[in-house]
Amino acid sequence: MGNKPTIAISHLGCEKNRIDSEHMIGLLAQAGYQVDSNEELADYVIVNTCSFIQEAREESVRTLVELAEAQKKIVISGCMAQHFQEQLLEELPEAVALVGTGDYHKIVDIIERVEKGEIVKEVTPEPTYIADEFIPRYRTTTEGVAYLRVAEGCDYNCAFCIIPHLRGKQRSRTIESIVAEATDLASQGVQELILISQITTNYGVDLYGEPKLAELIIALGKVDIPWIRIHYAYPTGLTPKVIQAMKETSNLLPYLDLPLQHSHPEILRAMKRPWQGQVNDQIIENIKSAIPNATLRTTFIVGFPGETDDHFEHLLEFVKRHEFDHVGVFTFSPEEETPAYSLPHQVPQELKNERLERLMEVQQPISERKNKQNLGQIVEVLIEQENPQTGELIGRSQRFAPEVDGVVYVKGEAHLGSIVPVKITATDVYDLYGETVNSDQ
Repeated sequence: MGNKPTIAISHLGCEKNRIDSEHMIGLLAQAGYQVDSNEELADYVIVNTCSFIQEAREESVRTLVELAEAQKKIVISGCMAQHFQEQLLEELPEAVALVGTGDYHKIVDIIERVEKGEIVKEVTPEPTYIADEFIPRYRTTTEGVAYLRVAEGCDYNCAFCIIPHLRGKQRSRTIESIVAEATDLASQGVQELILISQITTNYGVDLYGEPKLAELIIALGKVDIPWIRIHYAYPTGLTPKVIQAMKETSNLLPYLDLPLQHSHPEILRAMKRPWQGQVNDQIIENIKSAIPNATLRTTFIVGFPGETDDHFEHLLEFVKRHEFDHVGVFTFSPEEETPAYSLPHQVPQELKNERLERLMEVQQPISERKNKQNLGQIVEVLIEQENPQTGELIGRSQRFAPEVDGVVYVKGEAHLGSIVPVKITATDVYDLYGETVNSDQ
């Protein structure tokens, strides 16, 4: 048999997609394929696409068209492959394979079939697969950081979201499987483990008949990794039991990403999240009293169909009252397969943009004030990058998650992938600035 082809992976979209990409690289490398980051030199380019909202699809399509123009053989994987199976093969003659969100583990077999001249469509309509600790994986994150998927898919049917359509129903991994992978990542020198799934607070419901996040946190507390961060904690799942486990687990960071989406009960009902309107205020107060040093991040959607000025004012007041550390704001994007697409009283784009601006204007001084509280303090920082021109180091404190929050610019010396004490000397709306502290100081 001749030399195996060279394969590049172009990765788009979220961290869940990133893990799929990392497994594909791991499987291909294990099978003897050369996986190269240089798309120009590769025989095949796997494009792991995102299809969450219109903007993400446009980016995915741009990438595919550019590669097609460069006459590359393209393997389309991920959410767009799941979403637009027939159209993609019809419209992109350069596409040699489609790989659904629950089929990426078949990548070696798919490439072998393509090599024999087959156009492969491997898309399971209702994804059921979830990788475990035995599937090889090649990490593509910055030094010291790894994402760990605890579950895949989602059982909620929020009116604006097509995730269940793209990734199937929730399926959790066992606690033993997650701890085994975490232990392996610890042996690779990982300093920060980020637990992800669509709704991490629902972890285990499908497998154990009840949520098991508290038990998972306690089990991971025994793994030798300094920082463990949880992403996407639905407020209703932050039960006293979970909050207690967080408090008692020393390597679990007091950082909560709460995807609240809105504050007004009427909008939450229209979003098909009626349970949340009753509990928002109470749960945030509970967290703050139980974990006073908690960092709270959230995201909101403005301009959901039917959102009036009064609803929006309610949201502004909510943001002022709770003083979140970090807030992400999106304008509502109508997605064809979702109930919200055909709701009456769609809000004009201009008004959506205006509301986004106003909400960010309310949040910015809050974020700035929160950052200022670190001034003069010594905080632990995970060093992730070095600016080759200036030698300045860039990292994150426990208050910042990768890619969505700020960073810490650090003067001094430290190894990439290490956690070092840094004295904060300046702050702005989003970032912190400081210098490393010698241990004898």
